[in-house]
Amino acid sequence: MDEQTGWLFDVYEHPRQGVSVWLLSDQGTRIHLLMDFPITFYAAGDFKLLRQAWIFLRENAQLARTRRQDLFIGERDVLRITLSRPALLANIIADLQRNFPALDYYDADIPISLRFITRTGVHLLGRCHVTHNGNLIQAIEPLDSPWQIEHAPMPLRVMILTPSVDPAHCPPSSLKVKYERVEYSLSVNPLRPFLIGLQADLLRFDPDLILTDHGDTWLFPNLAMWCKESGQQVDVNRDREKDVLTRRANSYFAYGQVVYRGAQAHLFGRWHIDRKNAMMFNEYGLDGVLEQTRVTGLGVQEMARKSPGAGITAMQMLTALKTGVMVPMHKQQAEGRKTLTRLIQADRGGLIYQPIIGIHRDVAQIDFSSMYPSIMVNYNISPENESVGLDALSLDVTRPSGLIPQTLKPLLEKRLQMKQMLSELSTKDCEIKSLRARAAALKWLLVVCFGYLGYKNARFGRIESHEAVTAISRELMLQAKEVAEDLGFTVLHMYVDSLFVQKEGVKDQSQFLPLLDAIRAQTKIAIALDGVYRWIAFPPSRKDARIPVPNRYFGIFQNGEIKVRGIEARRRDTPRWVANGQLKILSYLSKAASLDEIQSYLSHAREFVEQEKRKLKAGQVPVQELIVTQSLSRALDAYRSPSSAARAAGQLQSAGREVAPGQFMHFVFVRGAERVRVWDLGVDARMIDVKRYCEMLDRAVTGLVSGFETAEIRLGI
Repeated sequence: MDEQTGWLFDVYEHPRQGVSVWLLSDQGTRIHLLMDFPITFYAAGDFKLLRQAWIFLRENAQLARTRRQDLFIGERDVLRITLSRPALLANIIADLQRNFPALDYYDADIPISLRFITRTGVHLLGRCHVTHNGNLIQAIEPLDSPWQIEHAPMPLRVMILTPSVDPAHCPPSSLKVKYERVEYSLSVNPLRPFLIGLQADLLRFDPDLILTDHGDTWLFPNLAMWCKESGQQVDVNRDREKDVLTRRANSYFAYGQVVYRGAQAHLFGRWHIDRKNAMMFNEYGLDGVLEQTRVTGLGVQEMARKSPGAGITAMQMLTALKTGVMVPMHKQQAEGRKTLTRLIQADRGGLIYQPIIGIHRDVAQIDFSSMYPSIMVNYNISPENESVGLDALSLDVTRPSGLIPQTLKPLLEKRLQMKQMLSELSTKDCEIKSLRARAAALKWLLVVCFGYLGYKNARFGRIESHEAVTAISRELMLQAKEVAEDLGFTVLHMYVDSLFVQKEGVKDQSQFLPLLDAIRAQTKIAIALDGVYRWIAFPPSRKDARIPVPNRYFGIFQNGEIKVRGIEARRRDTPRWVANGQLKILSYLSKAASLDEIQSYLSHAREFVEQEKRKLKAGQVPVQELIVTQSLSRALDAYRSPSSAARAAGQLQSAGREVAPGQFMHFVFVRGAERVRVWDLGVDARMIDVKRYCEMLDRAVTGLVSGFETAEIRLGI
């Protein structure tokens, strides 16, 4: 018997024997082990159908009748089906669904990593102790928990591969290779030396993670083709028995918009992450992806590419497996019947208190910390509770904790602990960058958990639970408003979980602490001071100056930090030249020590705008700064009047490129009948529609400075 201590790197199905387990040992070796791993799933339904399914399966599985817990129905008679190895599951499930579509199936599509965590207690990326005989694991035990704030860092070896240019724009001539202290460019042509050089680097460094730009959509598909053409092997997989797992690009509808996910290339025994095809990588980077992997149980390559909603679903599955609740393959519960009056009362969403238009000084922004998840935990909001809805405030919170609160409680506590640590660390502390990324990753899991509570396809979703959370949140916001007003504050704006308050003579952060304590005592929800603004502006609607816009504001904190919401600089479809110009104007305004000095800085802002226009007209602004990015909201043939993005997509299609709904189009506005020119096909700077870009800049800047030039500055007196 041999023993190993280290980090659990990866788990996946082995084609012939249970699961493959990869460890990063304390001695620095990468160890590939196998583990026997029979798996069980369940079928329920009409007895005669179950009997037929028994006969159908008896040669390939161990079968037994038993009773198991359905979250909504309660205990249910089911057929327990146990397979000797996970690799058999996909084909057997497909056969069952084809032959017995009327049966309900449970625990049938659970990721193998979640089954492994449930059975062994060892989480992905966690430290563990392994006893093995040869390459077969005899015992494995955890040495830490995913809910620890501090953990021993994994000694990951990371190789970064970046093409010389965006492959969508033109074929790259070289590949930049970077690992440890090595950094150089590897010429793509001639092809055979390129492949030999890349193979040599992979063998020499043996990376755990290959981090790429456009690896999913350009490098790995081409590597497969080039290796086949040249006969030169490049071992991107550490597990030589496995081929690279490829997944096709697809478009899907989520949160009111069409999302496009590019093709994917997954490795075995090592990871591959394409930074350009990883959904939230720009938000929290590698540290955030690793943190989400620890708490959700989904593999690193999966978690990097999927939405945080997939992570929350995985966490709910883990809770269900650990508590003996079966996980349905498909959502089974429909929304309950309501009268129209009841529907109007229930389905109101979060509370929005329209802002007072104008510019206000010495305003504090107070945010509830993870308000919706806190409500779900504190009020025990879970879909199996029968009496949820408008009466949620009177729920009996002494009842056993539901599946959703059980799932969210450790996640919420960990995130709040991280926020507390961040508030105590210096900005120069070497740990703060990683801690911020990890906290942001947990924040996104908590953000989407509310949406998934009412999502139509969520396994454990129920719209009444979703409505109960918003009903409670509205009541708590009103309570917070009353507390603030009782203490003499004016509430300028409320938006779902934030309050903007002002009081004459109160401008230091310490002076707002009694208000925070009073709101916390009243609502029992953690609340924090986001900051105190020197001034904040709530601009009116562009269509009607009498109407405010709840989600659009900008301001300067007392430390000079700029905060913006809803303006052009925050929009993906704003050209970088316009966004940078708008932020530059704000930086001029932020130099004013007080609101009274703003006027003296407006002239500098106007001079800057005129200077930028002159540069544009003289052709001194790089075309890359003028690129507009918009997504294609539907298939091209579904447009009656093509949008700018559709026009750009049509140009790509005419050039022989494939386009799909949800895909981002990059284009610039040009003169003439063409109107737009897709960036991928090249743009002549002389074609630029200078007038349109100048109008865009004027519009963005006017939205910032008009309030200072015309509106009354509100002093809170």
